[in-house]
Amino acid sequence: MAIQRMDNVLIVVDDLDAVIAFFVELGMEVEGKGPVEGRWVERVIGIDDVRQDVAMLRTPDGHGKVELATFHTPAAISAEPRNAPANTLGIRRIMFAVDDIDDVVARLRTHGAELVGHVERYEDIFRLCYVRGPEGIIVGLAEPLR
Repeated sequence: MAIQRMDNVLIVVDDLDAVIAFFVELGMEVEGKGPVEGRWVERVIGIDDVRQDVAMLRTPDGHGKVELATFHTPAAISAEPRNAPANTLGIRRIMFAVDDIDDVVARLRTHGAELVGHVERYEDIFRLCYVRGPEGIIVGLAEPLR
């Protein structure tokens, strides 16, 4: 049997409200937010005594989702280096298609985001960039040119 779809990507954060605001500014919608704890979550993630707050955000088309979690217990563990470059092993970014890359970058800057490099054109297909947001989260932005 094949997979049905990719459901969501989890990002563990310290400041849940700041990261929610960043993704809402990007254009995502909050689907739900609340506490998560209990034996069932401990068994799923393999950590005892879990108490966390979780928010689920979705893209406007309803197909893509980002889950954000902040751990109250046990404390989250920081990855090193905090602002890892693009060639670091592991998940480096989430890419979003946008209508107007310049507008999105300007709006995200109001939430402390900075360009990782530059906005560049890939042939006559896309304008692309990486933006580093709160807590070092990198999102890729792709503006279709056709």
